[in-house]
Amino acid sequence: MMLNVHDAEFLTSAVNARGYPAHELKEIALVGRSNVGKSSLLNALVNRRKFARTSNQPGRTQTINFYRVDQLCLVDLPGYGFAKVPAAVRSAWRPMIEGYLTGRANLVGVLHLVDVRHEPTKDDRVMNQWLRDMDMPFALIATKADKISRGQYQKQAKMIRDVLKAEPVLFSAQTKEGRDEVLGIICELAGLI
Repeated sequence: MMLNVHDAEFLTSAVNARGYPAHELKEIALVGRSNVGKSSLLNALVNRRKFARTSNQPGRTQTINFYRVDQLCLVDLPGYGFAKVPAAVRSAWRPMIEGYLTGRANLVGVLHLVDVRHEPTKDDRVMNQWLRDMDMPFALIATKADKISRGQYQKQAKMIRDVLKAEPVLFSAQTKEGRDEVLGIICELAGLI
């Protein structure tokens, strides 16, 4: 069963559990460093350019954003790592992200996004290990595949696989490469197939 991606809407933004939507929908969270393409991935999945707000400036997403897509909810978390925001704001993200990931009963899986062009950062490695330690079902998505040549795919995928010990799905928000595979993973994590 595939999702009806045309039946999608922004639900709410929150900074803590009091602001989370009260619903029974299963949730899939998107995590990754600042500017890795979480909002762009959301837009590509639902075929809408401005469904989730994107920016070239790292750190634009500063709240937990909930989007209903058909019968599940995709949750865009603030990015970790480098961001052009005040240190106080950045330090507030960690408890916000951890609070959601550890305390949300609706959460059934995570899409961990990394940039295909670069070796996973220390923060990427920490997040990957944390997901494993929490026994959280997750999939590794290597974004920005359109920024490298096809001849580089295997080399970059191997580098990510060697560091994070998981097979990445190559994805491009620009060309929609990997979109169907990511939608399938989302359905699988949510138990819809």
